[in-house]
Amino acid sequence: MAISFTLNGKSQSVDVSPDMPLLWVLRDTLQMTGTKFGCGMALCGACTVHINGVATRSCITPISSVAGKKVTTIEGLSADGSHPVQKAWIEEDVPQCGYCQSGQIMSAVALLTKKPNPTDADIDDAMSGNICRCGTYQRIRKAIHRAASEMAGKHSAA
Repeated sequence: MAISFTLNGKSQSVDVSPDMPLLWVLRDTLQMTGTKFGCGMALCGACTVHINGVATRSCITPISSVAGKKVTTIEGLSADGSHPVQKAWIEEDVPQCGYCQSGQIMSAVALLTKKPNPTDADIDDAMSGNICRCGTYQRIRKAIHRAASEMAGKHSAA
């Protein structure tokens, strides 16, 4: 039985096992490889996507649970990297190896949607489930503050 949902603003229908994790549907069936496999147990955050605007670990989310819902992946934020969080990531030189970054960015966007002007504590709390093996946490925090300022129409200092 086909499962239908909206992916990055476009209707999708997939004919896969209903218990197949969303991550594998995105990567293997739909060729959306920006979402990464990390741990497979929802502990590292590399696979984070938005389901109806909520940051969700796609590695443990069965595809059947997204039927009729809106899924946004890193590819859906912007076609050209122009989303304020993506721009801030570049401006603050956040990525090193880059593997965790799509999940980090998706969690940051979800945070800024809920709290447009987060404190350091808000950021630390929201991002605590995203692991960066390179340890770029200070730059991640700085990039989130920069993106918050840009999204609020402020100019942040370089």
